[in-house]
Amino acid sequence: MSESVDIETNNVDVELSEYEQVRGIDLQNPVIAGFLTWLLPGLGHFYQGRRAKALLFFLCIMPMFAMGCFFGSSLDVGESGEVGIARNVYFSWRQQDKRLFFIPQACIGIAAIPALIQSLWTNSGDPPPFGKFMAPPQIDSTDKTGVPPTLTDIAKKLHFLFELGTYITVIAGLMNLLAIFDAIDGPLVYRNEKQNNENKKEQK
Repeated sequence: MSESVDIETNNVDVELSEYEQVRGIDLQNPVIAGFLTWLLPGLGHFYQGRRAKALLFFLCIMPMFAMGCFFGSSLDVGESGEVGIARNVYFSWRQQDKRLFFIPQACIGIAAIPALIQSLWTNSGDPPPFGKFMAPPQIDSTDKTGVPPTLTDIAKKLHFLFELGTYITVIAGLMNLLAIFDAIDGPLVYRNEKQNNENKKEQK
């Protein structure tokens, strides 16, 4: 490990200062930066003053998530009724429908919070506050813990777009997870400062 980031140093303030100096950035409060990045992609980097990276993450991740939600939407009224918007992003832990895809989708932050709210309302037997938007679908026509139409009817209506949109939103969530790690720990340091110092001594 680099001498500049030796965890055995007695001066913690110096350690952190040198650690940030090696990375060339001020991470501010990494916990706050990580939370802000989870809340909205790029927001934590904007807080750290890394404006270009903040814009890059936002423009790469949010449009991708929106596109995935679009693929999971349909306002056409068919035999099974209107599908709704972003029906491939929802939270469910019902016996017949454990939606594991929502775990990486939730890494997108505030954009996935409506899915949690919708699930809480439907599980309590109340109508969801946002209608069919990100609402858990019915497992069957008698299911009262979901919002019609059924999951099978939605899949039939949207065909492969339902799964495609699901995978795209999952990838967007995982990309933001990487952005969160970057906000908390900063960019990778490829140079070994100790080795560089030894090389300089050899050259002298």
